[in-house]
Amino acid sequence: MAGHILAIDQGTTSTRAILFSESLDVLAIAQKEFPQYFPQPGWVEHDPEDLWATTVATVNEVLARRGLRASDIAALGITNQRETTVVWNRRTGRAIYNAIVWQDRRTAEFCQGLREKGAEPLIAERTGLIADSYFSGTKIAWILDHVDGARTAAARGELAFGTVDSFLLWRMTGGQAHVTDATNASRSMLYDIRKGEFDPELLDLVGVPSSMLPEVRDSAGFFGETEAHLFGGPIAVLGVAGDQQAAVVGQACFEPGMMKVTYGTGAFALLNTGDQPVASANRLLSTIAYQIDGKRTYALEGAIFVAGAAVQWLRDGLGIIKSAAETQALAEQADPDQAVYFVPAFVGMGAPYWDPDARAIITGITRGTGRPEIARAALEAVGYQTLDLTEAMRADWPNSQETVLRVDGGMVASDWAMQFLSDILGAPVDRPVIQETTALGAAYLAGYAAGICPAPDAFGDRWKLDRRFTPSSLDGRRAAKLDGWRDAVARARGSVR
Repeated sequence: MAGHILAIDQGTTSTRAILFSESLDVLAIAQKEFPQYFPQPGWVEHDPEDLWATTVATVNEVLARRGLRASDIAALGITNQRETTVVWNRRTGRAIYNAIVWQDRRTAEFCQGLREKGAEPLIAERTGLIADSYFSGTKIAWILDHVDGARTAAARGELAFGTVDSFLLWRMTGGQAHVTDATNASRSMLYDIRKGEFDPELLDLVGVPSSMLPEVRDSAGFFGETEAHLFGGPIAVLGVAGDQQAAVVGQACFEPGMMKVTYGTGAFALLNTGDQPVASANRLLSTIAYQIDGKRTYALEGAIFVAGAAVQWLRDGLGIIKSAAETQALAEQADPDQAVYFVPAFVGMGAPYWDPDARAIITGITRGTGRPEIARAALEAVGYQTLDLTEAMRADWPNSQETVLRVDGGMVASDWAMQFLSDILGAPVDRPVIQETTALGAAYLAGYAAGICPAPDAFGDRWKLDRRFTPSSLDGRRAAKLDGWRDAVARARGSVR
């Protein structure tokens, strides 16, 4: 059997195809960006054809770079931006509306209505989630209610729903596979994470016909074969996981108490809680971390909506940097006596606040404030928001007190940001050698299903540390800095006038 493993990492701003060896070393990467659309404030969309076109293009590009054919690929894994929602026509395979992105807030009022009906305890008990527009369910309902004829077509069984993995699988298999995995299903606000099935009562509550839903499978297993004309021959798709859960796998967080944070457009912390979901008292989410060999493993999750996107705003919105890499040097130059805070609540705030009405704010600006202080505040915001999550996790699951944090994503390349993170957390932060952990997780799941990757415990033994950041002195300023952050958050949420 051919030993190469291919991973598709379909993200919020770009699609990547990563080729791995049998031993899971990265051999080649191809990446293509695509646009986001903002039709109204708080709305975020993608053209599904962009997602599809960049997927096909990057896979073919990465194969060409290594001179490989489809027959050289033993398995294909897919990892994807999770809650982003696509509804398409089963006959044509074309979406009936743009993909509504996970960041989109258009259904916030609908979710408020669910809370006013007293439905949130039911949602939390069965799905581990809260009633929020972040998740897929209300996005499906919005499309059905706002596209002419959509509800009638859905009632006739003509429409299919999927997160991006499911849409790509449908296209790749020529409409033969309408499937997803348990991790993506668990982000729909419609899926009972204990029973492992979509919940009829929640479907009725939100207004989603069961005929639209994909079949849910293990994260490692057979999902279908790609059509031969796409990549020069069929390739078996053997692994699927939402991007944050794929990073849990790629970081080898297989034991209860292990925790990772991925810093991309947003930031997502997941804490492995074992074979039982934990009901959060602190507005965290309980979700499926992965499902392998029919066994579900759960995690507590905290979502930060804006992390790397804050640095992108400095570049593209304010124009005060030309590249993200500049922020480290600027942060090092910043005046330590200036207490500047940046709460990047461009689309509200995620866990543990879940405040859709919060808005971004920069506080503490003086006449002496310049680019260095603003850049430092953007990097520090990542650390402060991570602390908010880890404190909530410790309260929900006391066994997490001694957790070492494993980190990945684009922002972890900044030593300054990672050292500040360790300082503000008061805990070690581990950066791995292989930082493509999301794609690595998808590749491992596919390779495991193909029989060429070892069991999870043996895979965990391969995890290698690049650098451990340990807490150093903040010169007695930690408490004051935290007070300043909490004041800034209160102002962003409108509770300080």
